[in-house]
Amino acid sequence: MPDAKHTNELEAVVSAVAESYAGGRLIDSLSSARLPNKRQVIEALNHLKAVIYLGYYATRDLDDAKVRFAVASHLYPAFEILTEQIGRAVRYEGFRSSESRDAEWPERTTLAFMHRIPAIRALLSKDVLAAFQGDPAANSVEEVIFSYPSIEAVTVYRIAHELYRLQVPMLPRIMSEHAHANSGIDIHPGATIGESFFIDHGTGVVIGETCKIGNTVKIFQGVTLGALSLARGGPTAQPGSKRHPTIEDNVTIYAGATILGGDTVIGAGSIIGGNVFLVHTVPPGSRISYEAPISST
Repeated sequence: MPDAKHTNELEAVVSAVAESYAGGRLIDSLSSARLPNKRQVIEALNHLKAVIYLGYYATRDLDDAKVRFAVASHLYPAFEILTEQIGRAVRYEGFRSSESRDAEWPERTTLAFMHRIPAIRALLSKDVLAAFQGDPAANSVEEVIFSYPSIEAVTVYRIAHELYRLQVPMLPRIMSEHAHANSGIDIHPGATIGESFFIDHGTGVVIGETCKIGNTVKIFQGVTLGALSLARGGPTAQPGSKRHPTIEDNVTIYAGATILGGDTVIGAGSIIGGNVFLVHTVPPGSRISYEAPISST
C-alpha cells in the first residue's frame, strides 16, 4: 500500500481522471449499454478451438466413448458465454444505432453458429493438410496444428467468419485481432476464403474485409491484399463496396507482394513474385515478377 504522501497524490490523480470524463469526447461515454467482455470472448474462442481440435487440447486420454462428453464440456460453456456476449454486443449496437433485435436473437444466433461447427472442422482439416503438404519443413500434421501461426490465424478466421456471416457485431473483430496479436497475421473476418488455404511463415500478412480468395491458394509472409487509400464516406469506401482484390484458385503469392483494389483480380493458376506491387488485374496463368507501374488513371 502507498504511504500517506503517495496516497494523497494518487487521490489527486483519481480526481483528475474522473473529472476528465466530463469532456464530452467519444472515449468519455458512460452509457449504460454493457460492452462485450474481451476476456470472456477469448475464453469462448478457446473452448471452440478445443472442440475443433479435441485430441490436441485434451488433458487426458480420449476414446470414442468419451468424445461426446468432451465436446459437451466445451460447447456448453461456449454457448453460455457467446449468448451473453452477443447479447451485450447487440444491445450496444442498438444503443449506438437505434436498431433493435428481439430478446431471443443472441441465443438463436449462437445455436445457428454452433450448427456450423462440423463444416468449420471440415474446412480446417483441408487447411491443415495444405500446410503440411505445402511446407517441406513440416514433420507431421501434429506439428502443424500445435506450432504454425498460420493455423492459429486461419482457425480463428474460420470461426469469426461464421459469426460475421450471422451479422454478430464486434465479436468477430475481437477474435480476429486476438489472433493477429498472437500470430502476426491480420485476416479480417469478412474476407471470403476457399478451401485448402495456406499461409507460409505468415508474419505481416494482411487480408482485407472484402477480399475473395479461391481454393488452394498459398501466400507467404508480408503479403498485403488490401484496399487503395480511400476516404471514409467516399463512393468506393461505403460498407458493402468491394475494396479488396479477388484471388482465384491455385494462385501462389510470394513474400512481400502487395495487391490492392476491389477491381483487381489475380487469375487462376497465377504466380505473383516477391515484392511485386499490383493494382490491376492479371489473366489466369500469369507469372508476375516485376514491379508493375502505378496506373495514372
